[in-house]
Amino acid sequence: MDPISQAFAGATFSQSLTRITTGQKPAFIAGALSGMAADLDVLINPDHDPLLFLEFHRQFTHSLVFIPLGALVCAALLSLFLRNRAGFGRIYLYCLLGYASHGLLDACTSYGTQLFWPFSDMRIAWDIISIIDPLFTLPVMFLVIAGVATGRQWFPRAALVYGLMYLSFGHFQHGRALDALESLAAKRGHIAANATVKPTLANLYLWKLIYEHDGRYYVDAARVGINYEFIDGASAASEIDLQGIPLSPLQTRDIERFRWFSGGYIARYTDDPLMIGDIRYSFLPNTISPLWGIRLKPGAPDEHVDYVTTREMDGHIRRQFYSMLFGGFPAP
Repeated sequence: MDPISQAFAGATFSQSLTRITTGQKPAFIAGALSGMAADLDVLINPDHDPLLFLEFHRQFTHSLVFIPLGALVCAALLSLFLRNRAGFGRIYLYCLLGYASHGLLDACTSYGTQLFWPFSDMRIAWDIISIIDPLFTLPVMFLVIAGVATGRQWFPRAALVYGLMYLSFGHFQHGRALDALESLAAKRGHIAANATVKPTLANLYLWKLIYEHDGRYYVDAARVGINYEFIDGASAASEIDLQGIPLSPLQTRDIERFRWFSGGYIARYTDDPLMIGDIRYSFLPNTISPLWGIRLKPGAPDEHVDYVTTREMDGHIRRQFYSMLFGGFPAP
């Protein structure tokens, strides 16, 4: 999730799951900073290999076995500033809880987190919350800050309860979104394979639905309220046809690396025949217009593919998204 969410989730764990004896501030500081620390893996981003960061982000720093070591590094650094407020053992406990929250919270999103590295490179994605969701973050943040301001531990504990309840609701909505997908596929006479559903930005109401049938990916959206309201979308071939494109073994391997990162949900981008996109993510949930992808470079045997992002949301796309989210407000 975003750094603010990770910081306050870490602070929630460190403040609510310990017996505070030295005031709330050391627990808040250690929990918040260690809650963000795992994302320092984004610094692994060499120019010579544009896909290497995809392999290392949410890898070893996010794994369960790395939690004690990551917490130890955080505690060693933070003890230089907090040693007059708490002993090293207490600081380490705060950092351990804060650091532990990071990978688990990331696994609740759809990006994919290697929780079981080095034993497995499986990317765990429970798909129950968006990477950015203020309905989760803001109440947790206000409760944690109230705990620090008042010194009352029941505030961060209330934040923990609220956060767990919100994630539980996300799990409930995820199950209903899967039911909606099955219903839509059956209505079309399709057998849904490789089905996945993902909440859209900042809500648990509008969901992206993806399934495969007869060699094609179908991408739609659904409002998951009391009833299901479907918004039909696009489709694309699920097999990447590269016949006629001379690619080096290096770039062929890059395609497989990107396929692994994307969980297999990749397709050719119709507006750019040399681009392969991750269809799990798009501004509009019923489209195959990926936020990121790779662009092939035929005739360049010694070069990697390019990593490409398209993250600019213009006013028209924003209005379309609001129309899908709220319904009844057609975008011009």
